[in-house]
Amino acid sequence: MFSRFQRFYTSIKVVTDVTVLAIAFAIAYGVRFYGPWAPEAPPPLEDTLVTLAMVLTIFPLAFHQARLYATNRVRSHIGEVFEIFKASVLALLILVALNFFFRERYSRLTLGLFLVLEFVLVSTVRVISREVLNQLRRRGHNIKTILVVGAGEVGQRVIDTIDSHRELGFRITGLLTRRPEKLGTTIKGVPVVGMIDEIDRVLQARPVDQVIIALPIEDQPLVKNLMETLALHTVDVKFVPDLFQYVTLSGGLEEFGGLPIISLQGGPLHGWNVVFKRAFDVLFALIALVITAPVMIVTAIAVKLTSPGPILYRQERMGMDGRTFQILKFRTMRVDAERSGAQMASRDDPRRTPLGTFLRRTSIDELPQLFNVLKGDMSLVGPRPERPVFIEDFKRQIPRYHLRHKVKAGITGWAQINGLRGQTSIQKRIEYDLYYIENWSLLLDLKILIRTALGGFLSRNAY
Repeated sequence: MFSRFQRFYTSIKVVTDVTVLAIAFAIAYGVRFYGPWAPEAPPPLEDTLVTLAMVLTIFPLAFHQARLYATNRVRSHIGEVFEIFKASVLALLILVALNFFFRERYSRLTLGLFLVLEFVLVSTVRVISREVLNQLRRRGHNIKTILVVGAGEVGQRVIDTIDSHRELGFRITGLLTRRPEKLGTTIKGVPVVGMIDEIDRVLQARPVDQVIIALPIEDQPLVKNLMETLALHTVDVKFVPDLFQYVTLSGGLEEFGGLPIISLQGGPLHGWNVVFKRAFDVLFALIALVITAPVMIVTAIAVKLTSPGPILYRQERMGMDGRTFQILKFRTMRVDAERSGAQMASRDDPRRTPLGTFLRRTSIDELPQLFNVLKGDMSLVGPRPERPVFIEDFKRQIPRYHLRHKVKAGITGWAQINGLRGQTSIQKRIEYDLYYIENWSLLLDLKILIRTALGGFLSRNAY
């Protein structure tokens, strides 16, 4: 029931957004081509329809990446409006880039008017809709009541989850427990109304639409008797398995051929998210190559003239799913820098060339990795790849280290723009990497790229 309600609620928001986007585009088109400053003739109808189709595809996808279709009661009205603004700007940038590379450029004034109208209309509709829905919920309309069997950690997780999705209309009215001392108390605002073996009495005494069984593993033998009792009532019954302690990354319930499967650990990117991120990488890597080409040419010449050896340095690194690849860099060290074995770079490293010190400090040496991105070995944004020779030690010393290899390695990342480079704490870097993986979105990627371009490469810890 929960997933059905959430899908229905989300579908309404998507349909509403698409309708508002179409209206905003129509108004912008009318003002531009039929207003007082209209040109002699509007663009061909085919161009307009293609642009509209791109708008109605790209903007909802950007909203999805910004989690604007995820239920989030904690997010304020201002927070939601700000997320709409960021997603709208990202969508427009993608739209303009696609028009630039693949077709004739559409009227910039029309797109500018559309962006303003779209932002105002979508924000207004979203805020009004949320407020109306909140008012209806406060007045008790269409509320589904829930009784939770279990007042421990699992039951409290259920309370938190239901409470963070109040717009779906569910309310927990009571908890059942095995511990008599909890009777009459409240847990996170929910009263403990009885013992577990009193479930029949509790259901007869109060109206309940749904029962959620949320027991720890040691209490699972009680489930059989509970289900026999619940079979005598018409309530819906849900079961929450006590597996939170084993979930590490992207866990959840899956279904395969009708068989329910609980995923305890998996990759965060799948389906269309993989396609979106790859398209994002290719598009912005090409733009970055065009912009940085003069710098790369000058750097290549400088490396060749200032020290003997090749211009580019290839080194084995570990990427997604533990696969290795050859990372590309401008050479910053002497050719014989590792004749005594692999070692990590350090501050004032004597192996560096004079030019190499500057290239590392400014991270210009990393620019050839744009070709790694185009090849598919890396992403623009992700955890920085490490050398396999060091990884075995890190995996033994740092819990969950291996989870950073569930996504492609990146040229820059959340840890890097927060100053975690060079010989800073590996443990702290892993925490930032896992935060990025668990909270990934195209907007987060764009934010990291912008911060990198505005000075993220010029870290005091870069050496």
